[in-house]
Amino acid sequence: MENCFDRHLSDRELGEMSVLALAHLGDAVFELLARSRLCAHSNARVNELHRRTVSLVSAGAQAKRMEKMLPLLTERELAWYKRGRNAHAHHDAPKNASPGDYAMATGLECLFGVLFLTGETARANELFVLTSEDDHGV
Repeated sequence: MENCFDRHLSDRELGEMSVLALAHLGDAVFELLARSRLCAHSNARVNELHRRTVSLVSAGAQAKRMEKMLPLLTERELAWYKRGRNAHAHHDAPKNASPGDYAMATGLECLFGVLFLTGETARANELFVLTSEDDHGV
């Protein structure tokens, strides 16, 4: 049976994918990490968990996290981040996010999509945890 949680795509296969498709997946991976961390470290009610999750996954919050993450990235990870950051999705930026923050958030999401699809979930977790010190008491 196919295991959708355990992917190991090659760089060639990743290169054939749309950068925005990678960001689409990475958005879900990042949100799953945020929700998992919040649930594990809080006994808050679900509406509070939702509020905290939204604050962690907003473009502005992701951009701030990406600034902390940049020095931790390998050359390969930085290249994927830049591909996502430079994708032409910035005209779709939400009203509450600057184009710069949205670009950085798209880069972060692209990176997390790549890490998931290459089976590097431990690295995705490591980057998430190392940059989590300001996660609202979590």
